[in-house]
Parts: sequence; C-alpha cells; structure tokens
Amino acid sequence: MADATDRDDRTPHILIVLYPAQGHINPMLQFSKRLQKRGLKISLVTTNFIARTSHSIPSSFPLLTISDGYDDGGFASAESAQIYLDSLRQFGSESLREVLLRLSTSASPADCVVYDSFLSWALDIANEFEISTAVFFTQSCAVADIYYHVYKGLIELPLPDRAIEIPGLPPLQPPEFPSFIHQLGTYPAYYDLLVNQYANVDKADWIFCNTFYELEREVLECLKRIWPAIRAVGPSIPSGFLDGRIEDDRDYGFSLFNPDGDVSLKWLDGRRKGSVVYVSFGSLGKVPAEQMEEMAGCLKSSDWQFLWVVRTSDVEKLPKNFMAETRERGLVVRWCQQLEVLAHEAVGCFVTHCGWNSTLEGVSLGVPMVAVPGWTDQATNAKFITDVWKVGLKAPTNDNGVVNREALLQCIEEVMVGDKSNEIRQNAGIWKVLAQQVFEAGGSFDGVVHEFLTKRVSLF
Repeated sequence: MADATDRDDRTPHILIVLYPAQGHINPMLQFSKRLQKRGLKISLVTTNFIARTSHSIPSSFPLLTISDGYDDGGFASAESAQIYLDSLRQFGSESLREVLLRLSTSASPADCVVYDSFLSWALDIANEFEISTAVFFTQSCAVADIYYHVYKGLIELPLPDRAIEIPGLPPLQPPEFPSFIHQLGTYPAYYDLLVNQYANVDKADWIFCNTFYELEREVLECLKRIWPAIRAVGPSIPSGFLDGRIEDDRDYGFSLFNPDGDVSLKWLDGRRKGSVVYVSFGSLGKVPAEQMEEMAGCLKSSDWQFLWVVRTSDVEKLPKNFMAETRERGLVVRWCQQLEVLAHEAVGCFVTHCGWNSTLEGVSLGVPMVAVPGWTDQATNAKFITDVWKVGLKAPTNDNGVVNREALLQCIEEVMVGDKSNEIRQNAGIWKVLAQQVFEAGGSFDGVVHEFLTKRVSLF
C-alpha cells in the first residue's frame, strides 16, 4: 500500500465486506455510517442475492457485489451449510479479486478492506493488492477469546465437567460455552468457520470488535497482549439511540425482513410506562415447538402485557386460538423495529435469545433482560448479562433444555417487580450512560478512528 505522502487529494476509499446474514450486516453498516461521517468514501460489498432481495439498501453507500455461487437463492438454496460456506469462499474470493482489480484502475481505488471475521479469505485477497486490512468481529470479545483458545488448543475438548478458567473471563461451566464447543460435533461447518477465523487474524492491520471498552474491559486487556491492534468500536447501533451525532439515524437501513410497519409502536403508545414484556428470539435460530408452547403458556397466564415477535416460520407452532385469547393484553407481530421498541418507555423487560446484537441493544438502551439462550454464542452472552453486567436473569431449563412456563414467568416477575428489580434497573441505567459516552465528541470511538486514519492505515 502506498504511503500517505504518495497519495493524491482524493477521498480515501474503504470497502466493507459483509457476511450475508442480517445480524452480521447491521453492525458493520452502522460502523460504516460513522466512518462516512468522518469524511471517508465507503462502499459496501455483499452477495448478489442479498443485494437483490433486501428490503432496503442505504442510498448513501455505493453497493458492490460478489458471488456466493448461489446468486438466485442464497444460503437457503444450498445443499448444506458446509457446501454453502465452501462455495462462498471459492466464488467470493474470485469475485472480490475482480472487484479490487477493477477498482485499482479507477479514479477511486480501494485503500482499505474491512471484512467480517467469518470471511477470513478476504484478507488474503486484499493482501494480493497490498491493501490495508481490518477484521471486524460481530461477536463479543469474550466469545472471540474462547474461540481463540480453542483454535490454539488451549482448552481441553470435549470440555471437562467442571468450571474452566480462561484469561479475562469469569470461570465458565461447560453449558456457558458457545454451543458448538459445549455440544461438540453439532453443526461442524459452523464450528470450523468460527475456530478458523483465527488462522490469519494476526496478519490484519486492525482488529475491530463490536463492543465497548467498559463493557468488556478485562477480556480486551487480555486480548491486547495477543493482538496489539485490537480496538473496541461499538456498540454499533444507530446514532439516534446513543449520541445523535448522525442526523436522522434511527435504523440500520439494510433489512432482509419486512417489519410490520408502525403497528408495534402504535400499540405500545397506548400502554403505561414499564408495563410491557417484549419477547424476541432474533432473526436466525429456530425456536423448538415445545419452547414456543411454553412461552405461549407463560404469556397467557401472566398479568403482564406483551409484544411478541414470532417469525412466519414459527407461527404454526403457536397454540390454537392463542392470539384470539390474548388480544386484550398482547400483540404478536412477524417482525418489528426492535430498537424503537426497546427505546419505548412502555417496555419494562426484554425476553431475549441473547444474540450479540440484541444483547448490545438491550444493554445500550438500558432495558432489563430475561435470558433464554439457544445456540451458538448465546449462552456465553447470557452469562455476562446475568453475572457480570447484572442487568437481567437467566431462565433455568428443564432436562430437555426447555424453559418451562412457570420458570419463565417467575423470572419475568422478578425482573419487573421482584426484590432484584431495582438493582437490575439501576445497573441497566449505568450501562446505558456508558454506552452513550463512547460516541460523544472526544470519546473513545473518536480516538480509535483518529488512530485508524493517521497511524496505522495512513489514510490521511
């Protein structure tokens, strides 16, 4: 890469290479908005299928496309996860190389490639063009720390039946590890993908994490000893919910789902402050039928009002007549504007699957949580919600791994009005303030971006 003294006066050009899943796109897109606010030219790179089928694409960013080998159907049309990931690597590498080659002869060649950590091959392609690179972790630093230790062979597998200590983390029981490690052998394609993120991560010029320093202080300090270039750049949620420095920034702006308009918000407007239990299990994982039944039984028997996001694929799992029988107290929607919902004063509790984006949104908006983790990193995130940040409770599971209705209702009651409610709400309020401070003028994010632009990447 040319030194800053060899550059002309053109605007530096950053490519943001997205992994084709909603939960990965959102934080990188928000990071892109903040870089653009600093005067950089940002181009998004996504698959042909995602570019064609998304419900909204930010008009402020040029969109470049690569192939995953399944341009007509995307991931859902692949024979298996392993076949899709292999195809994404093969066709994505080839088409990303073509994109960089085309840009290299244009008036605005790429100066840096920021890529999702799931796409480790993007670093190798960027290196062919001697372009600076930054890997972006959309998971927590705690989870990154765990997978790194697995990759290096520093954790005994299968996990022993005892608490395990990893530098920077609280002692973890086996069920508190990511499911691909605790339940070794499940989803081998994703296990390989997650562990092999670290095969070349030390070659990246920068390592960005969607977290903030105060939230994961101990683990970040430990990881800095391994990767000096690691920096926290989150929480990557729209500016309108934090600092307000980006005008009219109230949503991510890139959706693979079609929200139910303003139905949820209009319904919330008629509810008293802190009276609503909001339930959502994210955009990816499937909720077992037994868990759906227990959730429905809990909400039906509860006196609390509720807003429940039930994806189209899960609607058939609802008990017969559930919506009709609960229409006076509850609303079921297919999708919603989650940030707007969490920010609404009527919401008093967030029953969440503990995906990292939802976890960060709940923490950043100061909403107490009931953790009902499912797979991948969710159990680890739940551990931090309950035992480290102390902003919620984890609902216990039965022998089948299902949270029964009585246990869930007890957790909801405790978070809403129980003995621990005040402490949980106070802690949630503290983390909300800390999240906002990250992006204030002169805050930690400004420091990271200044360093990124002037010291290592030498864009300015």
